Amino acid sequence: MSIGRDALGYLADLLEARTGQQIGPNRLWRIDTVLKSLIRERGIANLDALVAELQSARDSSLGSEVVEALLNNETFFFRDAQAFELIRNGALETLRQARAAQRRLRIWCAGCSTGQEAYSLAIMFAESRAKWDGWTIDITATDVSEAAIQKARGGFYSQFEIQRGLPVSSMLRWFDQVGNDWRVKRELARYLRFRRHNLLMAQTGTFDLILCRNVLLYFNAERRREAFDRLASSLAPDGYLMLGAGETVIGQTDAFVSAPELRGLYRKAARAKLKAA
Repeated sequence: MSIGRDALGYLADLLEARTGQQIGPNRLWRIDTVLKSLIRERGIANLDALVAELQSARDSSLGSEVVEALLNNETFFFRDAQAFELIRNGALETLRQARAAQRRLRIWCAGCSTGQEAYSLAIMFAESRAKWDGWTIDITATDVSEAAIQKARGGFYSQFEIQRGLPVSSMLRWFDQVGNDWRVKRELARYLRFRRHNLLMAQTGTFDLILCRNVLLYFNAERRREAFDRLASSLAPDGYLMLGAGETVIGQTDAFVSAPELRGLYRKAARAKLKAA
C-alpha cells in the first residue's frame, strides 16, 4: 500500500513543531522505516492510520512516542578523532591556562544523544587526572530526547555500542561488563550531569566550552540563527564552540567567528559579547 504524502508531511511537521528539527523532502522515506516497529507494537495498520490516531488525540502518549522514534540519535565514542584531539590539545590547554586561578571548567554537550560524546570527554579528563588535579570539571550533557537522556544517565551500552570508537583499554578501564552489556563506572560518571533540554530554549549557566555537533543541520535557517544566539548567550567571552564537521557559522549567524588560534573552533563575536553583557 502506498503511503500518502500528507501523512509523511504531517509527521514531519509534528517533529519540527516539538523539537525544531526538520526532515528534508529527500529523507521523508526515513519516516516509514523508523516508525515500522512502533506501528507494529501499537497494532496500527499503516502511517495513514497512525496519523488518524494522532489527530484524534485519544492517546496523548502516542505523539511523544512518534517524535522519540523520529529523532536521529546516531552517535559513538570519540566520534571524529580529529575533533577530540583539537579539544584535548587545543581548547582544553588554552582554557587550562586561562582558568588557572579558578581551577574550574564548565562544558556543555548540546544534543548529546545517548551519551557517548559526553563520556568520551569524561574519559579524556579521567585519563589525564594528574594534569587536572585540584580542578572542578563539570560536564552538562543535554538532549531533546527523553529516551536518549535516560539511556545516557543509565550508562549501559551494548557490545556493539561500546566497541564503536572506544579503545579496548578504555573500555576495560572505565566500564564494567554486566551480562552482554557494559556499564560506566561511577568514577567516570561523576563528571557528568544529564538532563533533557531543547536547544531552542534558554540554558542555565555559562560554559567555557560548548560542543554542538551535528545538531544544527536539522534546523531551518531561522531556527538555526535562534539556536546560535542561545549558544552565544551561554558561552563565556573567551570560551569555544565546536560544531560538527559539516557545519559552519559562515553565512548562518553573526554571533560567532572562527577562532584564529584554533582552526575548527569558534568564539563569540564582539556583537554577541555586547548583546550578552
